Amino acid sequence: MPSSSMLPFVLLATGRLVSSIGNAVAPIALAFALIQSGGSAGDIGLVLGARAVAVVASLLFAGVLADRFPLRSVLVTASLLAAAAQAAAAALILAGNAHIWLLAALQLGNGLAAALLFPATNAALPRAVPSERLQQANALVRLGANSTMIGGAALGGLLVAAVGPGWSIAADALSFVVSAALFAGIRLTPARAGGPRQSALRDLAEGWRDVRSRTWLWVCVCQAAVVNAAIAAGFEVLGPVAAQEHWGGAGAWGIVVAAQAAGLVAGGIAAAWSRTSRPLFAGVAALLLVAPLPAALASAVPLPLVAGVAFLAGAGLEVFAVNWNVMLQRHVPAERLSRVYAYDALGSNAVVPLGNALAGPAQAAFGLAGALWGSALTIAAATACALSVREVRELPAHETREPENRELRCRTAPRP
Repeated sequence: MPSSSMLPFVLLATGRLVSSIGNAVAPIALAFALIQSGGSAGDIGLVLGARAVAVVASLLFAGVLADRFPLRSVLVTASLLAAAAQAAAAALILAGNAHIWLLAALQLGNGLAAALLFPATNAALPRAVPSERLQQANALVRLGANSTMIGGAALGGLLVAAVGPGWSIAADALSFVVSAALFAGIRLTPARAGGPRQSALRDLAEGWRDVRSRTWLWVCVCQAAVVNAAIAAGFEVLGPVAAQEHWGGAGAWGIVVAAQAAGLVAGGIAAAWSRTSRPLFAGVAALLLVAPLPAALASAVPLPLVAGVAFLAGAGLEVFAVNWNVMLQRHVPAERLSRVYAYDALGSNAVVPLGNALAGPAQAAFGLAGALWGSALTIAAATACALSVREVRELPAHETREPENRELRCRTAPRP
């Protein structure tokens, strides 16, 4: 493939990577800014939680906006909104005015920007690369995101220690400015030309029809909701408890988490080069590798074995994520893809707080081992139910319709 045809993807992927690095630093910097100004753990939770609330509250309409307006405009505008919010937060911290309500309000703006960027960047990807490169493109983008997740916390800690939380937040703001400049270098044309524009509510209803009319899609979203809630309970909440009880505490848990992160990277590499006529079936089946992780935590097996199981769980999660993105991008019409991504994200994570909340009561009722085994059986049962659906097993790698026209063009490329 000529190098010029890769430029839209390079700009898009680099823009996502740069902003992801900044976002990895921001929570640590905000937390230490509040601590240094006398804030409590509750204050930190309120400020960081404000961003999450804004994402959830605006995600569906963010998907509508990303489908109604040129993606390039959405990407640039959202990046600049995030840059402005973080720059204002940095100015407050550097001036010694890190008031909790002001920072929380600014994180609402940052959350709105994040809600806009998620469906827009995912919907842009299939228009930035040829269809035959979509598997590798998704894997590469997710590899960058996982790498920032692995190294972002360490970078954030080092940066805060070196220059302080205010300048660290300023670096996050700068990362969004750089992303906006990269996104601005991509030419975007409207996904739909001409015709009357319907209301945003009708657009939202149209996206919902896209979800419910595809059995494989809503089945997998429901499965992901259950699996994510079980992971939240059995890994995020009860995992550290098991590590403290069986292997000595935080050091052991760090090994398990690092092994899972390494598995994410390995799974992404494997997914990039896999060739199968049924990618959705392969991706959903890969989630069966996640179920043994809470079971291993429950069984108090040797720590190296737990780390190996965690590695396989991470690989399974990433194989599913890559294949899922490819199937959405190939089987959902481009002009409605942002809305479908928004529904997917909202549905898949809707019950994660419930999983977090039920972990404690489940441990009290069934004991630590019983609650962890419950998490493992829940993941396995939800995945088996999804695999029992014929559309999930038989969805082909490519849609039979003609592929959508690519919307992204680099500025130097000739107009069609």
